[in-house]
Amino acid sequence: MNNMPSRWDERNNSLLSLSDTLNAVNGTCLCSQEAKDVFCFTKVVTDSRNVEKNTLFIPLVGEKQDGHGYIVSSIKAGATVVFVEEESYKKKDIFSDTIITDYPLVTFVIVKNTLYALQSLARAYIKKFPNLKRIGITGSSGKTTTKELIGSILSQKYKVIMNEGNLNSETGLPLSVFKVKKEHQVGIFEMGMNRQGEIAELASVLDPHFGVITNIGTAHIGLLGSKKQIAKEKKQIFSNFTDKSVAFIPKLDEYSTFLAEDVKGSLVFYGPKEEKHQVLDLGLKGTEFFVDDLAIRLPLPGKGNYYDALAAVAVGKALGCSLQEIKKGIEEVKPLFGRSQIIEGEITVVQDCYNANPESVEQALDFFASISNPTEKKLPILGDMLELGQDSLVLHKEIIKKALEYNFKGLVLIGSEMARGFKDLSTEIKKDCTVMIYDSTEKGIIQAGEFAKNFLNNKGLVLLKGSRGMQLERITPLLSGGNI
Repeated sequence: MNNMPSRWDERNNSLLSLSDTLNAVNGTCLCSQEAKDVFCFTKVVTDSRNVEKNTLFIPLVGEKQDGHGYIVSSIKAGATVVFVEEESYKKKDIFSDTIITDYPLVTFVIVKNTLYALQSLARAYIKKFPNLKRIGITGSSGKTTTKELIGSILSQKYKVIMNEGNLNSETGLPLSVFKVKKEHQVGIFEMGMNRQGEIAELASVLDPHFGVITNIGTAHIGLLGSKKQIAKEKKQIFSNFTDKSVAFIPKLDEYSTFLAEDVKGSLVFYGPKEEKHQVLDLGLKGTEFFVDDLAIRLPLPGKGNYYDALAAVAVGKALGCSLQEIKKGIEEVKPLFGRSQIIEGEITVVQDCYNANPESVEQALDFFASISNPTEKKLPILGDMLELGQDSLVLHKEIIKKALEYNFKGLVLIGSEMARGFKDLSTEIKKDCTVMIYDSTEKGIIQAGEFAKNFLNNKGLVLLKGSRGMQLERITPLLSGGNI
């Protein structure tokens, strides 16, 4: 009761009022009148470890863990509002009425489903900012890089908020929405997918005015079954569009026509143009290209990043950025962890191992092969591409065959799927290419690092490309004599 006056003073700082919260989630309030009087939350979390003063804690129910078990610890850490799933409340096994009486200044809200309540609450919160220009980005690869490029351009003209890292999931995007404040003019949100229907859910939360699709590839094909189904899912980013909305579609993508069908609003097809200016591949230094006769140097290397930059240019133009603002934004962008990172040394590492699908691996191999270094060896290290479902063996075989088409003298494959693909290709292996296979255990990673150092004689180029779960970045310190 001693903290009641300060809580009372803080009520106006609450992200949403009690009535707005209950209306948004169709919830039932279980709390004392005193708790209602001081209702306030300034942060929303689903992980009790991130709770601090005046936090709304939303426990999620997963296959292996039930967040309701952390309600008491979240309250002790500073949670002032807690959502409780109706089923859990009825069972009384994890959450009980005793908790309510023990913490009389905490507001408990009973909801049908805590995940959907999180999304509904985020939907209500974002509506508090009707003047915020909302941009959603999805695609099979390049989402985060495109987001960072768009953000860098638009930051030259606007006050911008973006979801951090790749917080783009059914929980990550809603949590990111609560970072929006009244001073922000543009919100840029990456939208990822781990199941069917997820993009539509995220679109209903964000309700973007501008929707960007980077490409349609085979990432998550194991979940959806075909590229056409992936295209259908990604297209749901436009599902809430009005006549004033703008869709940005990659014109070279095989599904560009399909993506544009029956979309409300304006269509912008972006991609390389046939112009008088040549696009210059600067190798590890990036790409130089022109926008309306203005030369721009993209510091991120590779064709994939260049295409992402063209999407960012299209968005920048649509939102009124000048050519100089577009140039400055692109040239200031920095690579993120595991995405086109160039780590220079005696052995220079192209660390591009945040994610991988056949399209992005092929792009990485094309770029790696194009780097001019006549006096140094190159060694691609490829890890498993995850979530490819029943097509995994075929797709891994195809990417290994692609790697073998180059004049690399060596190739390292890491993971069970790469090993399986290589076994089926054993009769097709080029005699002048040394192929080594390791598992992704610590021992296997150490062996791969030792082989790379010896093969390159401590001088050359290494490409690290694989799905995030393979953690290929563990190899990088080994190449300079360090440890995992």
